[in-house]
Amino acid sequence: MLKAVIFDLDGVVTDTAHLHFQAWQSVAATIGIEIDETFNASLKGISRMDSLMRILRHGGKEAAFSADEREALAQAKNALYVDSLSTITAQALLPGIARTLAELRQAGVRIGLASVSLNAPTILRALGMSEAFDFCADASRIARSKPDPEIFLAACQGLGVKPQEAIGIEDAQAGIDAINAAGMMSVGIGEGLQRAGLQLTSTDQLSWHCLADFWAAGRRPKAHR
Repeated sequence: MLKAVIFDLDGVVTDTAHLHFQAWQSVAATIGIEIDETFNASLKGISRMDSLMRILRHGGKEAAFSADEREALAQAKNALYVDSLSTITAQALLPGIARTLAELRQAGVRIGLASVSLNAPTILRALGMSEAFDFCADASRIARSKPDPEIFLAACQGLGVKPQEAIGIEDAQAGIDAINAAGMMSVGIGEGLQRAGLQLTSTDQLSWHCLADFWAAGRRPKAHR
């Protein structure tokens, strides 16, 4: 029986990629590194500090800053990003998400969030969706970022379910790999994702019936040849 569905936040529930990009671009410029939207796509689904290290490597400055200086840069990016969150409203929910969450609630399925963003609770409040989730696992609860499965395992534990009783939904390859490594069934949103159990092009294709059918097909005994 499917007991829980666990959502990534950015790119699945809402899309703040442009806000992250603007903040990282501003901070990178202060240390003489240029990044564009193509490079920014490589930061999808990974933690703040891992993102900073990729930016420093991109600019050939990985060894140019001490640990304290790297932390200051990460905090500067976060301050810019948090300021930009004031622009988020319920209108920023991605298509089909409000409907799917309501359907899951009606079906009695537990709903979780697994986001590497420390700002996840703030974003949910801005969206007016805090009460829609039974448990939120964010970066404060883990030591290892995606593709490590830790955050999805933390979400399962918080929801009181086994990974084998849950579906995870992600839009990044690191997230899909984390879901699979946790022993959950995976749903990928977008194109170019590998190893997703179910691939959808848009959140608008999500629904309780879609997820229930996917679950049933995945649990159906395979015929012996």
